[in-house]
Amino acid sequence: MHVREGQVEVEVPEQANEGVGESVFFNPVQELNRDVTVAVLRAYREREPRAESYLDAMAASGVRGTRAAAEGWDVTLTDIDEAAVDLCRENLARNDLDGEVVRRNANSVLYERGFDVVDVDPFGTPMPFADAAFANTRDLVCVTATDTAPLCGAHFKSGVRKYSAVPRNTDFHAEMGLRVLLSALVRTAARYDVAAVPVLSHVSNHYVRTYLELTHRATDANEAIDQLGYVHSCEDCLYREHEFDLIAHPIEECPECGGSRMLTAGPLWLGPTKESAFVAAVRDEITDDMGTARRARKLLDTLEAERDDPTHYDQHVLCREWSVPAPGMDEFLDDLRAAGFPASRTHYGGTTLKTPASVAEIRDATGF
Repeated sequence: MHVREGQVEVEVPEQANEGVGESVFFNPVQELNRDVTVAVLRAYREREPRAESYLDAMAASGVRGTRAAAEGWDVTLTDIDEAAVDLCRENLARNDLDGEVVRRNANSVLYERGFDVVDVDPFGTPMPFADAAFANTRDLVCVTATDTAPLCGAHFKSGVRKYSAVPRNTDFHAEMGLRVLLSALVRTAARYDVAAVPVLSHVSNHYVRTYLELTHRATDANEAIDQLGYVHSCEDCLYREHEFDLIAHPIEECPECGGSRMLTAGPLWLGPTKESAFVAAVRDEITDDMGTARRARKLLDTLEAERDDPTHYDQHVLCREWSVPAPGMDEFLDDLRAAGFPASRTHYGGTTLKTPASVAEIRDATGF
C-alpha cells in the first residue's frame, strides 16, 4: 500500500497488528515517532550545522531514512533483509532522492565508518547495537526501545539481563523504563569516553524514544556517570526518595509508614531526560504536513514544561491510596503551588504530575 508521511510517499507492505508479520516491518503507530524525528533533525541542523550524515540502522521499509533524505541529510539505510533493502531503494527512487542502501548488519557498517547522526530503532531492545553506535557516532544517537515490559520491571529477569540494572514495576513504571534505558545507554557510551546526554525523550504508544547528544571527552563522560543513582519506593504508601551513587543503600523500613515493602531500583539515570530549549526548537519544526502534527505539538509542549524530578506521581493512584475522589488536575496542581511547591503535568498520562513535594506534603497541600 502507498503511505504518505510528511514530504514523501512510500510503498509499504499492507500489514495488520501494527506491522507484526512475515513481510517487511512497517508500524503505522510509529508515525508520531517518525514525525518527531524529522523535527529533531531539522532543529539539530540549526544546533550543529556541520552534521550531515545520517544512518537509519534498521531501515525496514525505509520510510524514516527516506524522510531524512527529503530533509537534505546524506543518508545510509541498512537492513539484513533482502526484501527490505529492495523496498528502501524503491522508496528513495520513488521520491527522486539520493541515498546509500546496504544489506548488512548495522554494527558491521558502524565499525567501518562513522556518522554524524545514528538512528537505532529495532524490534525490542536496542542494546545489541549500542556499543557500535556510541563508538562510531559524532553528534547524536537516536534510540527506540519497544521492550517496555523488561524496562519497567514487569519482566524482571529480562530487564536485568538486557540493561544491567534492577528495574522495578512501580506506579511510575513508564518513567522507570525510560530511566533504566538511559542508564544503560549512558554507561555504554562512557566505556568509550563518550558523554551521552538526553536532549529529548518520551514514552508513547508502548515504546521509549530518546535522543542523546554526544561529547567525546572523558571528563564529560564522568559527569554523565555522576547522574546515575537509585530510587527507593514504598509499595504501601507510595513514598519514594532517590540517591546519586553507583552503590545502592537499600531502605529496609519505609520512613513514612514504617512498612517493609520497600523497592530499590537502579542504577537509573536521575538527571534531566530532556533539554527544554531544544524541545521548544523541535516543536517549532513540526509542520502541518505531518500526520501527527497536533499530537506532536501537544507532546512537545508538555515535555518543555515538564519538571526534571526523577519520578512522577499519578494523581488517581494517590487519591485511591487515600480513599478520596480525585479532583480536577488543574485544581490539584493549583493547590500544590499555593502551598509553595512547584508542580507540572507530565507526558506520561493525563493525571500524572511532577513536584519535589513528598507524598505526605502533597496530601497536606491538597487538603486530603
